Amino acid sequence: MKTKVLKESAQPLGNYPHIKRVGDFIYVSGTSSRRNDNTHIGAEQDEHGKWQLDIRLQTEAVLKNIEKLIQSMNANLKDVSDITTFLVDMKDFKGYNEVYGKFFDHTGPTRTTVAVHQLPHPNLLIEIKAIVYKPL
Repeated sequence: MKTKVLKESAQPLGNYPHIKRVGDFIYVSGTSSRRNDNTHIGAEQDEHGKWQLDIRLQTEAVLKNIEKLIQSMNANLKDVSDITTFLVDMKDFKGYNEVYGKFFDHTGPTRTTVAVHQLPHPNLLIEIKAIVYKPL
């Protein structure tokens, strides 16, 4: 088994790796739009102090973060076989789905999308975990 925590990525919020290889499979921990400075792409505070959250920007950032993680194991998005997506609100499904479609087509990974009560930070609308198949 090989595990990695990428120093240039946002650090895990607990004792777990970003990514773990077990044989021909690579498992990606739940990934968000969090930057390495602990701010979030798709979360901007307006002049009144209210947070404006954008599911499209967050989805794109999450998928790019996953791409960077799996590239560290010499894989790419075409190798992703399964995705599980956690949305705080299903009203965001349409925007998430539109952006997702820019990364994957109907031949892409299998996918499950579920609504959850909350994620580890109130500015997060989405988190995605992935399974990649990449023979050694």
